Amino acid sequence: MSELPKTFDPASIESRWYAHWEASGQFRPDRPNAEPWTIVNPPPNVTGSLHIGHALDNTLQDILTRHARLKGKDALWVVGTDHAGIATQMVVERQMGAMSPPQKRTDLSREDFVAKVWAWKEESGGEITQQLRRLGCSMDWANERFTMDEGFSKAVLKVFVDLHKQGLLYRDKRLVNWDPGLGTAISDLEVETREIKGNFWHLRYPLADGSGFIEVATTRPETMLADMAVAVNGADERYTALIGKQVKLPITGRLIPIIADDHADPELGSGAVKITPGHDFNDFEVGKRAGMAAGTMLNMLDAKARVVQVSDGLIPADLLGLTTAEARKAVVAQLKAEGFLIAHVDKDGVEHDAEPRTIQTPYGDRSGVVIEPWLTDQWYVDAKTLAQPAIEAVQTGAIDIVPKTWEKTFFNWMENIQPWCVSRQLWWGHQIPAWFGPDGTPYVAETEAEAQQLAGAGVALTRDPDVLDTWFSSALWPFATMGWPEESDPTLGGRYPNDVLISGFDILFFWNARMMMQGLHFMKDVPFRTLYLHGLVRAADGAKMSKSKGNVVNPLGLIDQYGADALRFFMAAMESQGRDIKMDEKRVEGYRNFATKLWNAARFAQANGIVASTTLEAPRAQLAVNKWIIAETIATVQTVDLALADYRFDGAANAIYQFAWSRFCDWYLELIKPQMVGDERGQIDDESKAVAGWVLDQILVLLHPFMPFITEELWHAMGAREHDLIVAQWPMADARSLDPEASKEVDWLIRLVQEIRTARNELNVPPGARLPLHVRDANAATLARLERQAPALARLARVTHAEGEATGGAAQVVVDEATFVLPLEGVIDLDSERTRLTKAIAAAEKERDALSGRLGNASFVERAKPEAVEKAKADHADKAAEAARLQAALGRLG
Repeated sequence: MSELPKTFDPASIESRWYAHWEASGQFRPDRPNAEPWTIVNPPPNVTGSLHIGHALDNTLQDILTRHARLKGKDALWVVGTDHAGIATQMVVERQMGAMSPPQKRTDLSREDFVAKVWAWKEESGGEITQQLRRLGCSMDWANERFTMDEGFSKAVLKVFVDLHKQGLLYRDKRLVNWDPGLGTAISDLEVETREIKGNFWHLRYPLADGSGFIEVATTRPETMLADMAVAVNGADERYTALIGKQVKLPITGRLIPIIADDHADPELGSGAVKITPGHDFNDFEVGKRAGMAAGTMLNMLDAKARVVQVSDGLIPADLLGLTTAEARKAVVAQLKAEGFLIAHVDKDGVEHDAEPRTIQTPYGDRSGVVIEPWLTDQWYVDAKTLAQPAIEAVQTGAIDIVPKTWEKTFFNWMENIQPWCVSRQLWWGHQIPAWFGPDGTPYVAETEAEAQQLAGAGVALTRDPDVLDTWFSSALWPFATMGWPEESDPTLGGRYPNDVLISGFDILFFWNARMMMQGLHFMKDVPFRTLYLHGLVRAADGAKMSKSKGNVVNPLGLIDQYGADALRFFMAAMESQGRDIKMDEKRVEGYRNFATKLWNAARFAQANGIVASTTLEAPRAQLAVNKWIIAETIATVQTVDLALADYRFDGAANAIYQFAWSRFCDWYLELIKPQMVGDERGQIDDESKAVAGWVLDQILVLLHPFMPFITEELWHAMGAREHDLIVAQWPMADARSLDPEASKEVDWLIRLVQEIRTARNELNVPPGARLPLHVRDANAATLARLERQAPALARLARVTHAEGEATGGAAQVVVDEATFVLPLEGVIDLDSERTRLTKAIAAAEKERDALSGRLGNASFVERAKPEAVEKAKADHADKAAEAARLQAALGRLG
């Protein structure tokens, strides 16, 4: 047994133990006959670095993985990274742009550029995998996957081809989120909505027959160059007679119909809406309902969001080539000059071209440019068909979503799901396995040779240059990482379905739901039995973290300062189902102090001959204090087992914390601490040594999933071990070891000591003063306990049981049926103490009432900052509690 250093230093043990675990294969021990247990890690971007959300997500996964391993299961945590098409391509293109001379992607062939990306990946990619190691993640690194490795890529191509053969994947012309900066379609998750100060223009469209005008309003007047209709509500009597008539658009002269559609709200503006189906998602649906085919919809922008001529050739030549901002300025000027712009009159009667408005504007989260709804040919998955089995799986309980509150959101999205655009205009990624013939007919196959067979000999083929959305490939993660499609076993060796998936709620649709769809379709079973959705980690004030706000917390910095164990325990203790986590560095520091407390407890054990236990079962005990701590240990095991079974991470963490800190360190070790005999400290009895060693072992095992580093260090520090803690055995909650009477007696002792300590502290009794303890109305059981626990009371409360009635001023405490009296005459100045307490009560009540008045003021509550109101509430609660405590202290004096 090696003696522990006096000071706990997380940094000195973390890298050492992680390297040992990984090198010795402890993350995937050889357990061929054990029950399989599987979880897959949401693959982080290969370009990424660890952020606070990763720290939460991976901590929760590691807790479950380590727990399953300790339960004797063949636990597998699949790890890998995502090729991150857009992000990775941007990183490499930026590097090329910084070269001397600068290079562009298009200066290279596609093959050469992709080779350059692979070279970057090998040299610089995967930084986050090293950071996950620092967090303590016990992943199966020996079988690390990548969404573009050879085996995974084969699975991706097969899924694309099979879905196409089955009619579930097709090419179509639809609106997409188009990023003009990157030149590609992007997913909704990659769109960042910002509030921008913009304008609302009111336009006058003339009726084609010259009988009048119809008024419309828009935040994007330049799009009127591609207007194809004006919509009114069929129930709006103002426009009933106009339905079916035509409008002659200003500037272009295009004739467009007035149509009836419920999209037009009679209560908003004029009740008439301009319809530009090629540049607005709502308008696209209106156009389809009006019978407009996507191929006939007008598209006035190119891939760089510059104005181009539309199919009817009616956009004036002087507007072609303009950016959207330039086109907006020119269109508004011409509309105003021709009398088609309706001025906005402000409250002072001043006319303006437009009404100022705050506009929700979509931006690309990486490019930073305005996203344009753009009509283009893309590949789509029939998500509606694939969604039905996933919906049924959640309805029947085949997939359990935790917490249940997310089910409503899941069903709402899945039941209204739209076709899934899976193509991206990039070079880095899984190139789409489709080849086009001279007439544009696509031939979909896994290889060019197979596509040629489909097209026929001699037909010239050109491969689709686009790649697949990274969400398409990551949707296969639960089974393509396990050897599918080469592996013929439908359970993939007992690994499919996975046992549980841990995920942030923000990718419920982008990843979780799509894994359900693909897994059920190709594997004929759910991808995971349970889906646990955690919240966000927010700033201390509850605000969402963002670089622009400067409130982002670096988890690696917290690990450097407090250790990985403290950060992990914070994440677990604060993870409450259905709630976000507010970042609180003080709590992280507090959990580092918890680790220090445990460290010092182990040092105490070493100093007093307490060593590693040699038994899984609790040692036989005769002393009440040992029977009590064994019962407390068993109760804690039961609580933790139930909490983890229900994914109550906070409940499990807090149960261990309270037991280890309060019951074991603060009480049990104090209760068994040897008394001083003269100038020398006595010895702890052998029974207590054995029990203390066993309990400390149970704490280390229970705590290991949450704080793996310090627990492994202390496990070995307590004595020789046959194995590492990471592969130890989870404690058994053996009720045979319970002794209810012993537990009641020690609980009574603790309550009595606490009451006496509180009384002494409140009444300013000198810490070293030993007091007589008189008792009234005690039954025989209490008197017997007093006699048995006299040594503990003398040591912990500095009291000695005295016979007879107390005389003079005294403090009184009540525990159960008995009243315990502490004579204070000559120990403190009773009159001065009463005066002090009375003044303190008055001061506390005055502050309490002032705060109560402030909180009762509706003006304060409504106008003050939320944090100021919360502070006032907390201060009021503190002062109310202080006044009550002081009143109780005064009452003790009689």
